[in-house]
Amino acid sequence: MKTFIIGAGSDLGVHIDGAALGPVQLINDIKGFYKGENITILQDEDILKSRNLSDLRKNEYEVDSFNTKIYKKVLEKMKENYFPILIGGDSSTTIPIALASSKANENIGIIVFSPFANYNTFSTTVTGNLHGLSLAAITGYKDNELRYYHDGNVIQATKAVVVGARSIDDWEKDNIKYSGLTVFTNDNIKEKGLETVIEEAFAIAHDKTKGVHISFDLGLIDPDIAPGVSIPVFDGLTEEQIMKINSLIIKHIEDIVSYDIVEFNPLRDTDRKTEQIALNILAQIIKATETKEDPNKKY
Repeated sequence: MKTFIIGAGSDLGVHIDGAALGPVQLINDIKGFYKGENITILQDEDILKSRNLSDLRKNEYEVDSFNTKIYKKVLEKMKENYFPILIGGDSSTTIPIALASSKANENIGIIVFSPFANYNTFSTTVTGNLHGLSLAAITGYKDNELRYYHDGNVIQATKAVVVGARSIDDWEKDNIKYSGLTVFTNDNIKEKGLETVIEEAFAIAHDKTKGVHISFDLGLIDPDIAPGVSIPVFDGLTEEQIMKINSLIIKHIEDIVSYDIVEFNPLRDTDRKTEQIALNILAQIIKATETKEDPNKKY
């Protein structure tokens, strides 16, 4: 299937600089093995960012403005039967690709591999960092903030799954409880094993849906192994576990309709550790999508 890669160079959703630089660096790297010409890079460099730590709606309109551009571009390419891969950027850039995929496919699920549930709202967020509201926005939980530009289907919370969470705010737990979102924590992975958790995640996200969006937050990896993220959370997964997850995702490639990888912050990386793991992940995903059947191809 034809692949379209979009770099979403934004750290508007987090109060720490650096994630905006990740897409350019990774895209320059993948040109060594990606021979396609369908690459677009969008950058937030012209947008004035709020770094006011007491602001609980940091860069709200700026995030929406930037994400509108991503949403329109992804939707345009999906209508041309491209498989979209977004390289972020912080996790707020997951919102537009997931919603564009939902619009294009009408009814999809989502699996988010992340140390965070990202299920806060403006009334429950402690930091005001909008990447922490991303999945709530994608599922339309409570209000319409962060998706003003979207005129199609949201992803139902009952078809949304988080895998690997190990940092969830107390009030956020209530949001999860009342929404129907499924969360598999790090402890669940230890108890059940990676393969069981991921099979259960796909069973939920692909139950009576037309496909699944995958979002992969590099913060899932333990920061001792991959320090290049804006918000590190310790007791993460090993590189071996991450590549196992990738192989299990690829096993379901025919069920996957769109993909993003987010939160690479080169300013916090050491010895290119995180960058190299991200490249290994992307190399496998791109190869798999290029051999994926085009559902609209006529034989």
